Amino acid sequence: MKIETKALEALLSGSHILKGIDLDIGDRELVGVIGPNGSGKSTLLKCIYRVLKPAKGAVYLDSKPLDSYSYRDSARRVAVVAQHNYYNFDFAVKDVVLMGRSPHKRALDRDTAEDWQIVAESLETVGMTAFADRSFSTLSGGEQQRVILARALAQRTPCLILDEPTNHLDIKYQLQLMDLVRGLDRTVIAAVHDLNIAAMYCDRLYAVKAGRIVGQGAPKTLLTSEFIREVYEVDAQVMTDGDGCLHILFHPGGRGA
Repeated sequence: MKIETKALEALLSGSHILKGIDLDIGDRELVGVIGPNGSGKSTLLKCIYRVLKPAKGAVYLDSKPLDSYSYRDSARRVAVVAQHNYYNFDFAVKDVVLMGRSPHKRALDRDTAEDWQIVAESLETVGMTAFADRSFSTLSGGEQQRVILARALAQRTPCLILDEPTNHLDIKYQLQLMDLVRGLDRTVIAAVHDLNIAAMYCDRLYAVKAGRIVGQGAPKTLLTSEFIREVYEVDAQVMTDGDGCLHILFHPGGRGA
């Protein structure tokens, strides 16, 4: 699925958060949205998955305006893993994942054998099959986030949106989650807080600051020491290891790179 935004603007409580955002995301790309806190990353994603309505501009799914889709139809095309804070679902894990089948059902439709097969496949994909009958509320934060990803996978959408999915997770679960996402055969848009994670997993990056796009490109092209200083106001050293992986080292207290 291809996703575009054109001249997107958004207001929150009277504040002008997005100030003309243009994105062009190709089919099956994994694109990261980076930028400092308060830059508008989450607001941008919420406009794409229809939690917020833009004040101006438009979102397009495969060249068709988002507002021309019904909410059910757009939920069949775009699934979301929102920021993880705390989920208190008093359901079995398998029932939480089954919620992902809702866009494919009408009121009073029964759950089918196909639905349960998709639930099983989604849990297997995220490595949570053994937890299917566990209460969701008893899981660790990393386990819960994998179940929420499984719920999104159960929607069977061609696009997945991740709003800082690794926030509050330890490094083991960060890497596990992004490894899973990297292996998915679909378009992925992810707001990413950690620049090293963004560099490791994303095909391209869009950098947002104060509601505007201030840079875009492949991680190795975009993430220079100068650019990081401009966007984040910190000094950093950018290096490439023997395997060709980009690594960013931040310097405390304004120490030069």
